[in-house]
Amino acid sequence: MSEEKPHEGEQPQSTLSQAQSTQSTLSQAQSTQSPSQPQSTQSPSQAQSTQSKSQTGSSSSSGPTSSSGSGTLSSVDTIPVTLPSVPEEPEPQPWGRLLPMAQGFRSLDCLEDQYLFGRGSKCNYVLDDPDEKGSKKFRIYSKKHFRIYREGSEVFVEDSSNNGTFVDGVLVGKDRKLPLTNNAVLALAEQRNRVFVFIDLMSADQSSLPRELQEKYVLTRRIGTGVCGEVKLAFERSSCRKFAVKIINKKNFQSEGASNFHPQNAQTEIEILQRVDHPCLIKTEDFYQTEDCYYIVLELMEGGELFHRVKSQQQLDESVAKLYFYQMLRAVKYLHNKGIIHRDLKPENILLSSQDNECLIKVTDFNQSRILDESLLMRSLCGTPSYLAPEVFTSTSGYGLAVDAWSLGVLLFVW
Repeated sequence: MSEEKPHEGEQPQSTLSQAQSTQSTLSQAQSTQSPSQPQSTQSPSQAQSTQSKSQTGSSSSSGPTSSSGSGTLSSVDTIPVTLPSVPEEPEPQPWGRLLPMAQGFRSLDCLEDQYLFGRGSKCNYVLDDPDEKGSKKFRIYSKKHFRIYREGSEVFVEDSSNNGTFVDGVLVGKDRKLPLTNNAVLALAEQRNRVFVFIDLMSADQSSLPRELQEKYVLTRRIGTGVCGEVKLAFERSSCRKFAVKIINKKNFQSEGASNFHPQNAQTEIEILQRVDHPCLIKTEDFYQTEDCYYIVLELMEGGELFHRVKSQQQLDESVAKLYFYQMLRAVKYLHNKGIIHRDLKPENILLSSQDNECLIKVTDFNQSRILDESLLMRSLCGTPSYLAPEVFTSTSGYGLAVDAWSLGVLLFVW
């Protein structure tokens, strides 16, 4: 058969089909590489909007990234997050306040533990007239005149001047200190030059105390409590010596055999304290009373109760126990020679003079004590049951001084 040849200028049909197929494939490839390329029918603004939407959609699928490429989040890209609330710390409260009593002085809220007052620029409170710097009337004060500080709940003023610091008219004295109480008046250089009144924001009012007691002592924190009342730490104004003041409410005492409350037990305790004088018995310094209360000023025993010493150590060393017991025997013998029965000997009523193991002990708390005649026996049931002698519970004829010996034996046993 003869082969048919195409006319000149015509392409073979198969070649034309291949070319069309190749052009179609090329168009698909271009469409795949540029899926977001705008069509020719879109305006430039529509094309820009389409591109922005495409980028936003891409960003949301891969996390909060910057649309501008600067590495920071724009207001469009930020995601709202709810943060947990952080509790605010309470503001510190002042423990004292100094109010000015003279022109040129300003008030001070005491937040720190100490404040130094003087003309020196390094003082916490510079003594100078704010309206007239370098005023001559302030030259009478020292560069370091006095210091106010607190130790625990007690507040003191220490004098550093040569011309004097006065508390309620009493000269403190250079390098000496005095306790500072509520409404105390501070005078500088001269007794009449009153410049501050101190307001204690942490302590209770002492206006109910007897005037004589207030004039001689400053009462501070509570250091003990009991059925009959409380014991407070006190400072002697003139020397700053520490004492313990036992405050007894008269209504808290009931006389034996009576149904109403009377201060008979307290009166007996005061009488005994004023009568005894022995190294191993608590000593009374002063005594005051009002219509409602008794105030007994006693020497302060820094070591606390024997009960707490035994509890902290579990068991006392034998040599220490012998030392304590010997002193207790001497004290009880002295009481019995005076015709006094204690009736409540226990570790809580034995005080230690210091924190050292080898120290002086003193018997205290004569609330249950009685002064006996030779022929008189006691019949009332009182004291702490664990330390009472059997005859206190069982005897119908009464009991005497020997019950203290039983209590001493129990004391020695529990050590």
